[in-house]
Amino acid sequence: MATVSYNKATRIYAGQERPAVNELDLQIGDGEFLVLVGPSGCGKSTSLRMLAGLEDVDRGQILIDQRDVTHLPPKSRDIAMVFQNYALYPHMTVYENMAFALKLRKTSKAEIDRRVKEAAQLLQLDEYLSRKPKALSGGQRQRVAMGRAIVREPQVFLMDEPLSNLDAKLRVQTRSQIATLQAKLGITTVYVTHDQVEAMTMGHRVAVMLDGVLQQCDTPRALYDTPQNVFVAGFIGSPAMNIKTVPLSEQGASFAQMILPMQREQIAAASSGGGKVTIGFRPEATDLVGPHEGGLPIVVDLVEDLGSDANVYGHAALDGGSERFVVRTDRRGMPSMGETVFIKPQPNHVHAFHATNGNRI
Repeated sequence: MATVSYNKATRIYAGQERPAVNELDLQIGDGEFLVLVGPSGCGKSTSLRMLAGLEDVDRGQILIDQRDVTHLPPKSRDIAMVFQNYALYPHMTVYENMAFALKLRKTSKAEIDRRVKEAAQLLQLDEYLSRKPKALSGGQRQRVAMGRAIVREPQVFLMDEPLSNLDAKLRVQTRSQIATLQAKLGITTVYVTHDQVEAMTMGHRVAVMLDGVLQQCDTPRALYDTPQNVFVAGFIGSPAMNIKTVPLSEQGASFAQMILPMQREQIAAASSGGGKVTIGFRPEATDLVGPHEGGLPIVVDLVEDLGSDANVYGHAALDGGSERFVVRTDRRGMPSMGETVFIKPQPNHVHAFHATNGNRI
């Protein structure tokens, strides 16, 4: 087990002006499960590959257990990587795939056998050890790739979107298995995904990236409750937070006839935003209210009946344009398409951001 430190680590590809990863500062604790998440091209996989030694570090450094590994080859870093496509040898059995790295290290046969069988038992692969990858399902191949990493007993696990080739049901099942396995083994793990639900349900902490820059790194709950900027607020949560830039008044944010009160300090901080403020409120923190309760009228475009509750999508005339909103509500009170309903955010669950720089105020 080990700590991992990125100290202003930067990667610039040839011919590109903007760094793929720009001065990444990130400290990962011993035994921690950290998830790197963000949209395609945000630099999360590049960050992982820099740690693995598969990408050069142009500036800054990377430490594993306080040892500078910035310019060491991958084999000298004591890491094990699980790839998106599993990268199994098709001509080898499951046992041979899992044992291969240990054979290269000239580990004794008895030790190889012990480690492979222990990992197979942990991953419920005992009955598949003599099979070849083509005879396995996607989920089983993924577990073999995990087993191959486990038997090496590395200091750090690196996982690059290992569930992206699985169907939806299997993804949910397997992500809980990986999280349970990591907790049992206690090995420091850095996990890359573009799926924010996956990130929020698996990571001890989640690092959100955009355009090669770390936006926020915190626990899933803190990311959800106190996003530090507009991007994190909109990226984390499904359905996404309602985020609108509206006129700023002395009382707060003006949504046509609905005024959302703001604290005096927030109004002062927002005043340099050109008379505007960006407000966010989550669908589940928004209520459907009566027509005389000061809510914002929206016309319902779509209702998603989810069984336990429902998502109501609609649009409202706002500041000379049409803006879309989504509200999560009890399915027993679902409105109909085309109906006009009134929505109102819950007072203690409104997020305010600077209209120009997007930072939380």
